[in-house]
Amino acid sequence: MASLEMGVATSQETVGALASAWRRLMGLPKSLMAKAVEVARKAVKLGQDDPRRATHSLKVGFALSLVSLIYYFQPLYDNFGGNAVWAIMTVVVVFEFYVGATLSKGLNRGLATLLAGALGVGACHLASLSGKTVEPILLSFFVFLQAAGTTFMRFFPRIKAKYDYGMLIFILTFALVSVSGFREDDILEFAHQRLSTIVIGGSACLIVSIIVCPVWAGEDLHRLIALNMEKLANFLEGFGDEYLRESEEDGDSNQDKSLVRGYKSVLGTKSNEESLAIFASWEPRHGQFRSRHPWKQYLKIGASIRQCAYRIEVLDGYQTTKFHAPQVQTRLKELCVEMSMEAARALKQLSSSLKTMTVPSSATPHLEKSRAAAKALESLLKTTFWEDVTDLLDVVHAATVSSLLIDIIDCTDKIADSVSELASLAGFRTAEKHLKQQEVVLTVTALENESLQVRPAPARVF
Repeated sequence: MASLEMGVATSQETVGALASAWRRLMGLPKSLMAKAVEVARKAVKLGQDDPRRATHSLKVGFALSLVSLIYYFQPLYDNFGGNAVWAIMTVVVVFEFYVGATLSKGLNRGLATLLAGALGVGACHLASLSGKTVEPILLSFFVFLQAAGTTFMRFFPRIKAKYDYGMLIFILTFALVSVSGFREDDILEFAHQRLSTIVIGGSACLIVSIIVCPVWAGEDLHRLIALNMEKLANFLEGFGDEYLRESEEDGDSNQDKSLVRGYKSVLGTKSNEESLAIFASWEPRHGQFRSRHPWKQYLKIGASIRQCAYRIEVLDGYQTTKFHAPQVQTRLKELCVEMSMEAARALKQLSSSLKTMTVPSSATPHLEKSRAAAKALESLLKTTFWEDVTDLLDVVHAATVSSLLIDIIDCTDKIADSVSELASLAGFRTAEKHLKQQEVVLTVTALENESLQVRPAPARVF
């Protein structure tokens, strides 16, 4: 009887497992469809966030198809043979999102291939003079010496920052040419075909990258620094309204937290700024940026912006703790509001001048007012101002907030000095010249529109 019950239970478990598997199998198309829809939504959002990504994908496909013609046309294939694959590989590994990154990789790959190929041919010729027995030993020694020396050079910071990819290609090409030279009879032809196909692939990448909707790293770095300053200004503008408002108004705050807390994204931009600066240093003249634009100065501005953002982060922590000391807030409110608002106006003026590439003279009055308020606050903190305050915790809190605001004013001065230095190095226009140029453009446009409107109709010939 017990064995019969066990058999029934086992059969029921088997039926249940089969039923569960059948339900999963039937629901598989729905789950796959749901995942496909989710992936499609993410892809659409990714393209909408930055349409240049979709354009870059099309550019890579076009360049790869263009280079693949070497395989499809027999005359071209007869000249390069199997080495034509290097042109395709060059497009795959060299084509980058930014023009500067593509140019950096293309030049690194081309020059490294040329130099390593020449040295490899020389090493093969030198080793062949020593006889068949010693030749492989010498070639192995040359490969070891070159690989070890080049790998060690990659640890130098400046070389790693700009020429690391070229060093890798140098090691690879030298090893391929020197090792292949031991078996190949015509090593010069092999090196020539490899160099030619790499030049073809690199040239295709550069032409497509520059001509078809170019994406300049310099422009992105320029916009990023200006946007980061605006984010700091947004926080300082909202600081007075959110923290320093009267207690009865605290419940009516509907301020956009994401706008005020935008400074948090500034804290992690160091690596992005450094990469953009390196790519921008490779880019040719474009737009308002000359060929030797002082891109390193942008890194100095970015470092000052992050220092200010770190202090703002600490200040935001005190802001969210919501300490209240009515006596302290009443006495400090005027100076703190003036400091934060004037610093915010100064940062916005600096951001605007950076966008228009004009001398940041309009930020000077706001900086002077913020410094005057900071000095007045320092004097106030050194007086017997705290004798009538009973809550020591509120005293410490108010003094800390005031000290942080003073530090933020000092950081704002450093940002302004760095922007002024950039304006001097890059030759920014004065605001008056910029306004005059805009007026001239508007006048010319208006005259052209008027001429089009009053142009007489052509005479009819009968």
